[in-house]
Formats: sequence, C-alpha cells, structure tokens
Amino acid sequence: MATDNNTAAHNARLAKAGAHVDGKLAEIKFLARRYPLGAIGAVIVILFVFAALFAELITVHDPLATNSEFALAAPSADYWMGADNFGRDIYSRIVFGARISLAVGLGSTIAGCVLGVILGLLSGYMSGWIDLAVQRLIDVMQALPLLVLALVMAAALGPSLENTIIAISIPIVPHVARVIRANTLALREQPFVEAAKAVGMSDFRIAIRHVLPNTLAPLIVLATAQLGSAILTEASLSFLGLGIPEPFPSWGRMLSESAAEYLRTAPWLVIFPGLAISLVVFGTNLMGDALRDLLDPRQRT
Repeated sequence: MATDNNTAAHNARLAKAGAHVDGKLAEIKFLARRYPLGAIGAVIVILFVFAALFAELITVHDPLATNSEFALAAPSADYWMGADNFGRDIYSRIVFGARISLAVGLGSTIAGCVLGVILGLLSGYMSGWIDLAVQRLIDVMQALPLLVLALVMAAALGPSLENTIIAISIPIVPHVARVIRANTLALREQPFVEAAKAVGMSDFRIAIRHVLPNTLAPLIVLATAQLGSAILTEASLSFLGLGIPEPFPSWGRMLSESAAEYLRTAPWLVIFPGLAISLVVFGTNLMGDALRDLLDPRQRT
C-alpha cells in the first residue's frame, strides 16, 4: 500500500511538472506571436550568446593560427567565410570575437547600470543639494556623445579589455541615472513610501527595499538597449585602434585591418564582420523594444 501511495505521489509530481513546462511553452508561444520582431531579436541574441559560450565546439580552426598558404583564401568548404591576409579563419575569428563583444557589452552595461542606479537613487530620493550636485555632474558627462566620451576614456586608459569596459561604462552612467531619478521622484510620493516612513524605516532601507524594485522594469529595457550600443561602441573603438588589442579577435579591428586595403580584392574580409555587428545590434534593439512594450502596464491586456 505504501509503495502504491509513493508511486501515485511521484506520478502526480511528474504530471504537475509536465503541466508547468507546457504552460511555460504556451506562454512563450503566445509572446512570440504577439511580439514577432522581439522574438526574432531574442533568437539572434541567444545564438550570439551560444556562439560566445561554445566557441571551441563550433569552430574547427584556431582563430590566432596563421597560414600564409591560405592568405586571402575565398570562402570554401575548409574556410567557410574565407581567410584574412595572415591566413587566419574568418569564421573562427568572428565566433571567438562574439566572446569579446559579449564580455565588453555585458561588463560595461552592468557596470554603467550599477553606477547609474546608485547616482539616480541618491539624486532622486535625497533631493536638495545632493540632487543639485549629482545632476550637474551628469550634465557634464552628457555634454559629450557616448562615442566621443568613450574615445577620450579609451585614449587616456590605453587599449585593453578591462580599460575598454571602463571606457564604455562611463558614458552609460548618465543615461541610467536620469531614468532612475525620474522614476524615483515619482515613486517617493507614493503611499507605500509614506507608510514605510510612518513605521520608522530609514531612508536607505526604503530606497533599497521599496523604491529600487519598482524601477527595475525601465532599467531592464534601458540595459537591453545599452547592450547593443556598448557592442557597437566597442567595435568602433577597435576600428580606431583604441579597443581590444591584437591578437585577440575583435569585429571592429577585423574591419579596420581589411576595409581600406582588401575591400575590392577580398570583400569577405569586410562583409562578414560587418554583418555580425549589424545582426547583434539589430537583435538587441528588437528585443529591447519588445521588452519595453511587454513591461509597460499600459500595453497589457
């Protein structure tokens, strides 16, 4: 009898787990039908992340290995996207370059969002002279466009992976801080904040436990949009020689090395890295637009 009861309970748990999985799949299908462009963007981003994580498994050549015999080789069965002027496999360099772009994009976006959230919460919730000082600092940072400020930072710090992340994260800070501040100004007047003050909660605890969670929806949308901008900025810095140094494969540096000299004789050196940059930025923008609509209460039915 006990064995039958255990078997029935086990079957019930399996049925419940299966129903949960089916429900999640149905929800994903519904969202894909409702936001088809967002679903396309999500697929592009997922493929990009998959390539970055499993680059060793989906490539057959070393991205750093040179072979003068195959210099400027056209796309073929052995070199799917051709070879560069050093005989390095373009496909392998693009796949491993996805890892560099993902590291720079995620690292700079996370660092910029963390600093921006701190400044935005501090400025919006405390107000007064603190708000005035923080906003003037943000005005100074926003005086220059993202790429120009990143160029200044990269030139001052020097070309390396860590310095590139820092150089790109700093221009992201003012955009995030402005969005968080605007949401904080609206949230601090809400009844739940007044209730928290009435029971004696400190300002720091209210800001972290009650105000910050309610700013996550716009923050997620903004971070998704900034991810594409960060990847594009990294490619621009590498194109100008201020990003990821050799011998690490970078999409922007691949364009810089081949655009001027080999555009006519070996156009695949330009087409495939440019296509990779365009697809990733396009995918992140589509996914960000879908997330904005999905997380907007006015869009829900």
